[in-house]
Order: sequence, then C-alpha cells, then structure tokens
Amino acid sequence: MRTFTDRRQPQRSDQRRVAILESLDHHLQESSFESINIADISRRAGVTRSAFYFYFENKAAAVAALMEQMYDDAFVATDEGTPEERIRAATDALFDTAQRHRYLSRAMLQARASSAAVRDMWDSDRASFVPPVAAMIDAERRSGRAPDGPDPTLLATLLLEFNDRLLERLTAGGALSREQLAEGAVTIWLRTIYGTR
Repeated sequence: MRTFTDRRQPQRSDQRRVAILESLDHHLQESSFESINIADISRRAGVTRSAFYFYFENKAAAVAALMEQMYDDAFVATDEGTPEERIRAATDALFDTAQRHRYLSRAMLQARASSAAVRDMWDSDRASFVPPVAAMIDAERRSGRAPDGPDPTLLATLLLEFNDRLLERLTAGGALSREQLAEGAVTIWLRTIYGTR
C-alpha cells in the first residue's frame, strides 16, 4: 500500500530511504526547512538526487515521513488510572514528543503550508484517531462515568482539532507556558467528556 509521503512503498530493509530521512533530520536540526535543499540532503545521505525523488515527491513529503515516525511516540492510550490521569498522561506524551522534536514540528508546519499532499496526510492522520477517541467517549457514557451529550464522533473530531492547534502554539511559542497549555488541555478534555463531574 502506498503512503501519502512515499512515491514507492518502502521496504523495511531499504537503507537508502533510511539514510535520506536521517540526513533530513540532521539538516533540520541545523537549519530551517526553507534553507535546506534536496542536493544537500542527498549528498549527506550518500545517494543521488534521483534516489531522493524515487522515494519522495519533494522535501515536504520527506518531512511528513519523519513526522509519521514521530507519531508512534506521541500518542499514548492507557486504560489505567482515573480519567484525569489518563488524559494527563496522553497530553504529557504528546507535548513531550513535540518539544523533543520541536525542529521537526516547525518544519512540518512549514511543509503543511506549502504542500497539499502533506496537508492531506496531516488531516488523514488526525482523522485516524477520531474513531478510537469517539469509542472511548461512548464507552465512558455507557459505563455511567460520563454524562450523555453531543455525538461522540463530533466531540472527538473537535478535541483532536484542538490538540492540533495546541501543538502549533507549543511549537511556535507564545504567551502561555507549556504547563499552562497542558493544564488547559486537560481541563477542556475532561469538561468536554465528563462535564463538571
């Protein structure tokens, strides 16, 4: 199956693709997305420009491939603890990953602004989390832990859109600290799903 980011379906043993992504990751730690060019990425990876284009349509698609690797670290689901403990753990994991890879998050925001394919991938990845969050909301309601309310899919979609905006703010910086953003996020998720209880 072809992904949004790859022109060819990668093989796990494909060292050229790995080398390209490692090179891009190094370049992003040293300079901005705009200043990096494919020739530099290819040279550092020890491959030709045509090898780069064999895998990726452009550097934005390669940045998106790096982000896909990061998603595994960012999203944590657990059934243990109180609702607040579970939501706080998921928020902390998301924020920790975004801060650890701030340079990559910044590049992804730039890539998303310049590439329709990357925007589609971003939206598709976010949408893939809607069914499990909606199922969690529905299960909490059926168990009596959360009150009835609007459609769980609608709430899940809006909460994940909210997380998307939080990650942008965390990456770009602003008046609110990470702790304030995290506390606000936990409160909004809890109040949205559980009401005031």
